Amino acid sequence: MPRGRDRELEAGSRAHYDDPAYYTATYRRRLADVVYYVNLATSELLPSGGPVLEYGVGNGRIALPLARSGLEVVGVDHSKPMLDDLRARLRREPPEVRRRVRLLRGDMRSVRLERRFPLIICAFNTALHLYTRDDVERFFGRVRAHLTPGGIFVADLSTPPLADLERDPERAYRAPRFRDPTTGMMVNNIERMDYDPARQVLFVSMEFEPVGRPDLAWMTPLSHRQFFPQEWEALLHYNGLSAVKVLGDFQGGPLDKKSDVMIWHARRAPRR
Repeated sequence: MPRGRDRELEAGSRAHYDDPAYYTATYRRRLADVVYYVNLATSELLPSGGPVLEYGVGNGRIALPLARSGLEVVGVDHSKPMLDDLRARLRREPPEVRRRVRLLRGDMRSVRLERRFPLIICAFNTALHLYTRDDVERFFGRVRAHLTPGGIFVADLSTPPLADLERDPERAYRAPRFRDPTTGMMVNNIERMDYDPARQVLFVSMEFEPVGRPDLAWMTPLSHRQFFPQEWEALLHYNGLSAVKVLGDFQGGPLDKKSDVMIWHARRAPRR
């Protein structure tokens, strides 16, 4: 069914990435996925040095370690602030690392690169910004077009957090206080969650208020499509991709009822 612009979803797909300093500080301890992708690329798939295509490259949390490991990386992202921050980071890297990274601002559903990659990654819930069937089909079409024969597509997504989906949208949940990396002010942080089961989208409102300065308060929206494991496997299948491995953590454990992440490895399916 054709849809018009959904500005609520547009805001929820972009606002979280408008402040690279906050993003970096928030996820600085998230290292397990970085280790996973570097090990995957260097020890299993790409002994010749790449290239790797990363959708949702952001400000280089994964791309920079890949490049430092000797791999060529092409990064696609829709966020200008994150890409600008990554370019600034690259200027502080040695010339050989800078030469290995190519960045492109664009929509992962439509970017055409006119080359193929033995490894394509879509890390840390980037795929949760695919809100509709049309979004999924267009994105997987680009993945198929960009994979080499025998290449691997790897995506990691959070499993739907049922406790969050059941939360009362009128109730505020306190998150840890933090120091704003830009202003240095301590900031109180609360979240509200509103799950729309018809669209399978979890809307999160992150509300920030500097201590003692309510006049400086702001809110950041985040919208995440919720994909269930069997659903994601079916979407891969009906879009010309075959799941070859699925994990439930970045240490190689199985996907089970306790997993809060699912890591899917897929290849282009043979033509039927």
